[in-house]
Amino acid sequence: MANNTPVVLITGASRGLGRGIAERAAEAACSVGINYSANRKAAEETAALCRKRAVSPDQQFLPLQADVGRSDQRTSLVEDCLKAFGRIDALVNNAGVGPERRVDLMEMSEESYTRVMNTNLAGAHFLTQRVAQYWLESKQKPLLPGGNAVIFVGSVSAEMASLNRGEYCISKAGLAMAAKLWAARLADEGIPVYEIRPGIMATEMTQSVKEKYEASFAGGLVPQKRWGTADDVGLAVKAILQGYFPFSTGSVMTIDGGLTIPRL
Repeated sequence: MANNTPVVLITGASRGLGRGIAERAAEAACSVGINYSANRKAAEETAALCRKRAVSPDQQFLPLQADVGRSDQRTSLVEDCLKAFGRIDALVNNAGVGPERRVDLMEMSEESYTRVMNTNLAGAHFLTQRVAQYWLESKQKPLLPGGNAVIFVGSVSAEMASLNRGEYCISKAGLAMAAKLWAARLADEGIPVYEIRPGIMATEMTQSVKEKYEASFAGGLVPQKRWGTADDVGLAVKAILQGYFPFSTGSVMTIDGGLTIPRL
């Protein structure tokens, strides 16, 4: 494949926020490595949606299977992406899981904690390490307007405590620090790092608490009084890919409709 189209590797891109990010990356004239863990059909659906938004016939949208919570599969994901596209210009660490069951902090199991941390934190941290090593070793010429970039998709749960999904909150708090660390480490290399921090989003992860949140919206929990969407996050990623934040490495971009505004 010709190396004249920037390539964005997006983890967990088969559905939810990852799909919204992939669609907007397509609009930004990027090819997309659509990482998925198990649902290839959903990844192919994402690819089809991306093709509808593509702006160049040179763009490619390819499903890449890997469980980012596993070290060996993180390595194979990078290798498969490079084999398929010949390059990586940006990494979006979006893959994330919540606890299989929401339970009180007193009942959290070590198995649930380990599962969530492996995907949400270790997966993103060590995948970033692997991609950064590739960039520094290959010295590839960046094709994105702002150069190579890393984007972590975090959560307001990095700071807002939820007692029935503590492992998720801990993982996102750790992810926020990982983003800062990588921003500091890669700044001298000209590689910006960003954290996008969504609020209450309409995804499969929140389906079980849909009625609870909708009642809270009516009561003013979210000042903009609606769910966040995958497209809200996708638009933020698109802006970064287009180079609109060249002097903002380490920044946290909160996409929450005002949820975290301190209010009396």
